[in-house]
Amino acid sequence: MEKCKIITPSITVFNDEEKIDESGNKIVIDHLINNGMDGILALGSSGEFTTLSMEEKKEFFKFYYEYTDNRVELYAGTGDLKLENAVELSNYVLDLGYKAAVIVTPYYYGLNQERIYAYYDKLAKNIKGDIFIYNFPARTGNSINKDTLKNLLIENKNIKGLKDSVLDYYHTTALLRELDSDFKYFELYSGYDDQFLINIFNNGAGCIAALSNIVPEIWKDWVRAANNKDFSTLNNIQLCINKLMPLYDLDSNFSLLFKELMKHRGLDINTKSIFPFTPLDEKIIKEAKDLLDLVLKEYKSIGKQCL
Repeated sequence: MEKCKIITPSITVFNDEEKIDESGNKIVIDHLINNGMDGILALGSSGEFTTLSMEEKKEFFKFYYEYTDNRVELYAGTGDLKLENAVELSNYVLDLGYKAAVIVTPYYYGLNQERIYAYYDKLAKNIKGDIFIYNFPARTGNSINKDTLKNLLIENKNIKGLKDSVLDYYHTTALLRELDSDFKYFELYSGYDDQFLINIFNNGAGCIAALSNIVPEIWKDWVRAANNKDFSTLNNIQLCINKLMPLYDLDSNFSLLFKELMKHRGLDINTKSIFPFTPLDEKIIKEAKDLLDLVLKEYKSIGKQCL
């Protein structure tokens, strides 16, 4: 097990007109950095990127880079159905100084492995810097397999990582087994919080996981325990994370609910989400808050024992 990381796919704060709220996003950035996150992925799935124009994305990425001011590793979600847009946006963020562009596979139309290969091969050859593949079959309808990944790595040295957001963690472990000593530089992250231990015990890099928006201190302690090989603490925190996983399923757009929970924890942010995902049933919000409060209480008890 190598040193592992937690990268937060940060939520995006909007104002009441669904425009970027810079002051609110500054609060989120400071919240994540001050609580010890290893990296931040801006405009990933948690960031509700789908309604933003190219210019809005560029302005947001520029703001994000300037405000973080090298305080944390930065990654940018630059996926777009039009390949030329993904290339343009990826080169833009890499020129700014982002560590990598994270690019989701094309969605809506089905893709076989040959087409997934062709897509990322062309991206890699036209992007002047490092990229991560974002595999999210629940949203895209396709999933990269181990042979396609290895062939892409053989031909493109700037493909440096992958976020694997899959319910079947055997998919992730199959990808990890395919990577041999020639690809030790490659960082393979799980996209679901509760797959962290499976990932790192198979020589993965850790997680790009959205619960770290809400409970970054738990994630910080979990990563520290992993890197210190503190297996008792690892197990105890796993049980806490498991209990928080239902938060993803309480609403079809979990980003809105996560904003409500971040505000519940004291962050003074607007919880507006993109249309049509606002508003949210108050019963759902209360259920989520009660669950979060219960887990945080249990976590504090764990902390007294072994953190």
